Amino acid sequence: MAYVFYNPNPNGRFVGDCTIRAICKLLDMPWDKVYANTSFQGFLLKDMPSANSVWGRYLKQKGYVKRILPDSCPDCYTVRDFCLDHPVGKYLLVLDRHVVTVADGDYYDTWDSGNEIPDYYWTKGD
Repeated sequence: MAYVFYNPNPNGRFVGDCTIRAICKLLDMPWDKVYANTSFQGFLLKDMPSANSVWGRYLKQKGYVKRILPDSCPDCYTVRDFCLDHPVGKYLLVLDRHVVTVADGDYYDTWDSGNEIPDYYWTKGD
């Protein structure tokens, strides 16, 4: 379980596109393609690509399902804890104001978000 620096943004930007960056890692797709696809989904839904409902619909179309994390201890279950509990597979974790991808127990981000608290996650459905 480790933090891995990851920034597929072609211009190296760090702010405002965390969802696009996380989806890039989750789907193994380039930033431009993910941005265009989520933007088109936003166009269809008449909302911004960064809206949870927009990119959530995009992930559903790709076969992903949303799972809620138990809230019995909401201030103590961190991204690092999730990684320890999920050493295999790929997941998109949704935090309060951020999104990060976990792949095979490592978390990929532009900063070390390991102490942040995830609210829910997306995983590939059966």
